[in-house]
Amino acid sequence: MSNRTVSILRLIFLVVFLGWLVIWIMMPTKTYKNGWMPNLQSKLNSTYFGEQGVNLLLFSFPVMLIAALSCVYLHLQKKSIRSPSSTSTTTTGVKTNRLAFWRRPVVVKAPLGIVTAIELAFGLMFVSLLVWSLANYLYVSFGQLHMHMPGEKVWEAKFRSVSLRLGYIGNICWALLFFPVTRGSSILPLFGLTSESSIKYHIWLGHLSMILFAAHTVGFVIYWAMTNQMVLLLQWSKTYVSNVAGEIAIVLAMAMWITSIPRVRRKMFELFFYTHHLYALYIFFYVLHVGASYFCMLLPGIFLFIVDRYLRFLQSYQRARLVLARVLPCGTVELNFAKTQGLDYNPTSILFINVPSISKLQWHPFTVTSNPNMEPHNLSVVIKSEGGWSQKLYKQLSSNVNQIQASVEGPYGPVSSHFLRHEALVMFSGGSGITSLISIIREIIFQTTKPDSHLPRVRLICAFKNTDDLSMLQLLLPIYSTPFDFSLIDLQIEAYVTRETEQPPALAWKPIQTVSFKTDSLDSPISRVLGPNNWLWLGAIVTSSFVLFLVTLGLTTHFYIYPIDHNTGEIYHYSFTCLWYMFLVCSCIFLVSSVILLWCKRQQNALEGKPIQNVEVPTHDIELEGLPHHPETLIAQKTQVQYGTRPDLKKILLEAEGSDIGVLVCGPRKMRHDVAKICSSGLADNLHFESISFDW
Repeated sequence: MSNRTVSILRLIFLVVFLGWLVIWIMMPTKTYKNGWMPNLQSKLNSTYFGEQGVNLLLFSFPVMLIAALSCVYLHLQKKSIRSPSSTSTTTTGVKTNRLAFWRRPVVVKAPLGIVTAIELAFGLMFVSLLVWSLANYLYVSFGQLHMHMPGEKVWEAKFRSVSLRLGYIGNICWALLFFPVTRGSSILPLFGLTSESSIKYHIWLGHLSMILFAAHTVGFVIYWAMTNQMVLLLQWSKTYVSNVAGEIAIVLAMAMWITSIPRVRRKMFELFFYTHHLYALYIFFYVLHVGASYFCMLLPGIFLFIVDRYLRFLQSYQRARLVLARVLPCGTVELNFAKTQGLDYNPTSILFINVPSISKLQWHPFTVTSNPNMEPHNLSVVIKSEGGWSQKLYKQLSSNVNQIQASVEGPYGPVSSHFLRHEALVMFSGGSGITSLISIIREIIFQTTKPDSHLPRVRLICAFKNTDDLSMLQLLLPIYSTPFDFSLIDLQIEAYVTRETEQPPALAWKPIQTVSFKTDSLDSPISRVLGPNNWLWLGAIVTSSFVLFLVTLGLTTHFYIYPIDHNTGEIYHYSFTCLWYMFLVCSCIFLVSSVILLWCKRQQNALEGKPIQNVEVPTHDIELEGLPHHPETLIAQKTQVQYGTRPDLKKILLEAEGSDIGVLVCGPRKMRHDVAKICSSGLADNLHFESISFDW
């Protein structure tokens, strides 16, 4: 990708995003209400879009344009990364050093967790936007105060105005709420984010919006009680917002909010999981309450989420081909799926898995540990049996079953790997957290096959509860791959067994059981739902479905809604207009996505000619002990095991040698927070922290 193309696209993104942001800043002011809005409505108000033409242009179009162009940008970036002549590593390293301060943790404390400088800066700006908007809304409304019933007092009217404007502020949070949970988003990578790393933003926005909506609801109930209008609780107006729809929406939202509290979510995960699927009904009644005008303002996030959710459904509709599993004595399993050769992904990517024999509805995310370059036909994930779902899976695999049906969504992950830029890596893991680091080490192993490759020194610090957990270290090596020389890696492994005070008589490197599965004609290798050029096809879906929505909406309004409003003397039902908007959004997305998916499948089948064959692996135990030159033996030689103690995190980090040390941690919250505090303390300037956490 040429520098000129990159610069042009980035300039477009910046200009459009800043313009969209200015609209949100100006919307609560008198200038927008009395100046901009009337002028725009006089020019854009037509029989095709009515009053919503302004909101579609100002709030929906800019974000949809960014989403479409970013697909082109990511496609070109993907091609440039694959290019052998690409020199992006050096450029990335320079830019990363400049941004080192902004990526440094500055707040490490519950309930926010680990917050970097750039996250804190954007968070403060967002809160400032909320405060600015509320202050301007109240200033304008108090200056033009309306009494909604005879004898109403001024303070009562102001109380109603405050309650109403709190709902307006909650809508600003809603405008961003769905972007972090759009797994295949083309917008998040522009900010260097993945859906997994930005889940916390969804949580923050969810809590904040619920506080505002709860205050909005309670405020109106109090206002109606004070003014003897409690009958309005049962009102479903034909010409204005539906109070009943809003009440149903807040009840659904409260159920999701309460079950998402960390303590409730950890103890009753299934309750949280199933309750959170009420979001579809919540969106439905929420839109019926706020109306078509606000729906157009919030449309981009919801639109892109529905596109992503439908594509995920189409991928999960097919069963994935499970080739074999490795069963470890510590209650851990490695599942190996067949995949198409063109499926590429980066370390720390996530795969969502559903096993119908355990639960038809539950989907669980796991880190992909395989490397697409070393294992072109294989994709593996590691699952630690810590919950009810994973324990049932472990029991099934331990009983020597010959077939397990599974469906997958993904993999999803970063668009590039940046950890290789460091001079050295210090990686901390606790328990099953090592699975995320396995993918990074396998990428480094692959880099040894490249000439003149930059390989950082790696120090892996692992904390395990029991001796049997040491067997997870054997998963650092794939079960089958391209040839490599493991001795070329400067790898030092330090394992700490915290709940045992001394080494058992026999060395803990126990054998791994390998289970092969029968093939099934209904199973297929994992592949991108839109094929190798998935970013371009995603851009085509986003663009085509949004244009089709605008066309069908314009025709529906012009030939059906507008004549009723203006020719029959009646007013078209407020809620029916919202239903049309939601129906057209969903139907356009489903139609366009289905057509493009069928087209991609036909092209893919024509290119492949025949399905990928399974890689046969002999069913024997893989032992770490063996000949001196076995790779498993090399892992044992590179590993130091200490019993009855925990790693001294501060000593390890402050004694790390090198001017550029990448610090990665994946494990319990306390470990992540302790490492982040050390890196942010200022005691060492060479530490660059990055948390890898999937504890939602």
